[in-house]
Amino acid sequence: MLHILKRIGQVVYRVWFYLLVAIPILVFFPILLLLTFSEQTYPQFFWMARNFWARPILYGMGCFPKIEREQRLEKGKSYMLVANHASMLDIMLMLLVSRNPFVFVGKKELEKIPVFGFFYKRVCIMVDRDSIRSRTGVYRRAQRRLDQGLSICIFPEGGVPDEAIVLDEFKDGAFKMAIAHKIPIVPITFYDNKKRFPFTFFSGGPGRIRAKVHHFFETGILGEEDKSTLREEVREVILKELTH
Repeated sequence: MLHILKRIGQVVYRVWFYLLVAIPILVFFPILLLLTFSEQTYPQFFWMARNFWARPILYGMGCFPKIEREQRLEKGKSYMLVANHASMLDIMLMLLVSRNPFVFVGKKELEKIPVFGFFYKRVCIMVDRDSIRSRTGVYRRAQRRLDQGLSICIFPEGGVPDEAIVLDEFKDGAFKMAIAHKIPIVPITFYDNKKRFPFTFFSGGPGRIRAKVHHFFETGILGEEDKSTLREEVREVILKELTH
């Protein structure tokens, strides 16, 4: 009987999450739509996504964020934000980590998600990993957003790895882009998102979700030949934290 009740509770937990994702978007749809007509109003869209979408979702799920910072982002400065990817909660928690408006670089497949996907494809830099043309175009679109004073966020594992993998190998894209644009890399560790809301359906539950913003990696004097070393150094910071 307890097992059945637990399964019911987990189903309700999942359904409740998707309702929390959809309801704010539907409630504020006209305003959000208006703010996506121009890239110039993206900071206002970001503010709404952070405060009226991400925050209610996390608190509504009983996932209370605790963010530790070894170094703080400077207002008006652009960064490359990178973190381990373990859950759909990563998107919401990243929005709370940074007050500086940033743009996600993410998989094109996410635009198929009902409601969420409509705005995702309007405000994010989408990449089709099977298309060389798409991957090349990311750099051009990222440069335009950086010129507007925004930051970029990439999950360098290239997707959510198997749950048995603590931290998958990192792809080069984020590090190549950071070096090319001479912006600092901000490594971020998400400790609990996999436990709170994994992709395994009958699992997860409310509780504290912790994030740690590590010391930044400067890229000003680096060249493209340094990207592999930089990639592994950043990965080692996050991996060490996850396995501590």
